[in-house]
Amino acid sequence: MATVVVVGDVGGCAAQLVEALAGVVDDPETVVVQVGDLVDRGPDSAGVLAYVRDRLATAPERWIQLIGNHEAQHLTGDLFWPLPIADVDADLIRTWWAQERLRVAAAIHTADGEELLVTHAGLTVEAWERLGAPVTAATAAGLLNTRPEPLIWDYRGPLWATAGAEVYPSWLDGHTPMPFGQVHGHSSVVRFDQREWLCGERVRERTTVDWAARHTVTRGSGGRFIGVDPKHGRTGAPAWRPLVLPGATVVTG
Repeated sequence: MATVVVVGDVGGCAAQLVEALAGVVDDPETVVVQVGDLVDRGPDSAGVLAYVRDRLATAPERWIQLIGNHEAQHLTGDLFWPLPIADVDADLIRTWWAQERLRVAAAIHTADGEELLVTHAGLTVEAWERLGAPVTAATAAGLLNTRPEPLIWDYRGPLWATAGAEVYPSWLDGHTPMPFGQVHGHSSVVRFDQREWLCGERVRERTTVDWAARHTVTRGSGGRFIGVDPKHGRTGAPAWRPLVLPGATVVTG
């Protein structure tokens, strides 16, 4: 078993990524899972991609790179971010996808036996059912990594669904217990800078927030959601931490 470090959305903030992982990525017992959205918003998308390229070249077994919707736009041609990245960087994203360096999901088994599915945005009940209602996180990750279309590109799919409005309510408001926990980036149920809530009362009453780390944990029936998007914005969060899971293992399917 290793220490698993889950890194939330980076969004072009290369300096924050390097600082957060200093002294971590060179540990041979540490595996990093990054949830996608490497590019856009921040000042140095090229620097983020160069950093990840080096990790994938030198220790690919210890860097699991997931795809976010900001990477997906360069695969589908449905460009939505107004400030384009360089052609060479867009080509790098497409190469990683073609070489299966970019995955849709990973599964983590924690030291205490919890199963966690990691995707960029999270899996709604509807998306889970479209996968065939897998009962383990490892099975769900394996199915997602076959790249089932149109599910993975759907605006309510695992790259786009919003936590507070779509993912969490789909499990909390129905009668389907969560078969496993989930870790995601993409959106948050709080606004960290202002310490404001961005969700309904049903989600809020089940949620605890680590304001310093910029993580949220929302309890559901049968599991929990862990949100790890630090919301770096254009300049980077002044303080944040990746999610660290000692004694965990990673399965990508």
